[in-house]
Amino acid sequence: MTTSKRISQSAFDGSRLRVILLVDLQEGAQQQFLDAYEHMRNHVASVPGHLTDQLCQSAENPSQWLITSEWESAPSYLAWVSSEDHIETVRPMQSCVRDLRSMRFSVLRETGHAAVAPTTGPTTGPTNAFQGSARTGDGLTRHALTFTVKPGSESKVAEILADYAPPQSRVDDSTRLSRTTLFMHGNRVVRTVEVRGDLMTALRHVSRQPEVRAVEEALNPHLELSRDLTDPESARAFFTRAAMPAVHHVTRGVPGGGPEPSELRRHALYYPARAGCGMVLARLLAQQDETAADDPASPVHRSTVFHRDDLVVRLIDVTGDPEADPVRALGVHGPRKAAVLARLLDGAALGVEGPLTSERDATRLLAHADMTLITDRTAPRS
Repeated sequence: MTTSKRISQSAFDGSRLRVILLVDLQEGAQQQFLDAYEHMRNHVASVPGHLTDQLCQSAENPSQWLITSEWESAPSYLAWVSSEDHIETVRPMQSCVRDLRSMRFSVLRETGHAAVAPTTGPTTGPTNAFQGSARTGDGLTRHALTFTVKPGSESKVAEILADYAPPQSRVDDSTRLSRTTLFMHGNRVVRTVEVRGDLMTALRHVSRQPEVRAVEEALNPHLELSRDLTDPESARAFFTRAAMPAVHHVTRGVPGGGPEPSELRRHALYYPARAGCGMVLARLLAQQDETAADDPASPVHRSTVFHRDDLVVRLIDVTGDPEADPVRALGVHGPRKAAVLARLLDGAALGVEGPLTSERDATRLLAHADMTLITDRTAPRS
């Protein structure tokens, strides 16, 4: 009997989320930090989905602090952390901080509470429950950044992004860059990264590399949203607004645990959502990708759904040409789900409107959603 090992991670599993911030303060900034925390605590208490938070000071090093918060679900937290409201709320605290590390954990077990039955995929909404079972990962953390450039500068931006020396993939003994892929759709850029080890350590490493600094400086004149990367506050605000977290990832199991298909091709599909529908659209695609993982006929071997505000990007590794099976490539299965997808999409922003009732409609939508690949770099295996 052959076995297949599926890798699945989802922000839509219905479990509560614990967020941990490890903070190292600047000398003499303790009172300013406490005042800023009180402002943030009072404000975040009214944010939908927030349950509780706690501030702790190290018993050994007074400059080290710990902030923990608990949320009804990961989507609640992600909606808050990507908002302009969040940027303004935490701004007073940032000048106090010498170093900060953020970590997010789904609640798996809790003393005094029984575990719920394991979940089998993304839920339809928050349940305030525990993560049903421990996840099986592949050792990679996935993240994306997105920003827009001035109309008319797209070809120049593509040239800049395609023609630069890659940074060193090895960060330290436990962290390395695994893969970086850049896409464009009109004047929007999406950069996806895969990291083996700690994501924040890798991103900081990349930002310090001279090759990357040169590229970022070359991009500055072409950005719609101006930034000054020499100003820490401006840089933080830009990358906070650009952050596009991975909210779902699934890799189809390989029978017997053997090697992956040899001819996988990477695509990114662009799904602009109607106003206020971004999270619902991301959840729909996550549910459909879970279904596809058990469908031997699906050309999609691996899928990652990234979401921010009313924009969803789905990164897929497929066998063959996606146009050979456009419905499955788009992440919809059956006419009812296709109709839901059509209702959630902002067709005008995508450049295609109308129902999604035939394979011809799906082929047309796929052609408009498929992003242009600029560069795809995989680090050599160590």
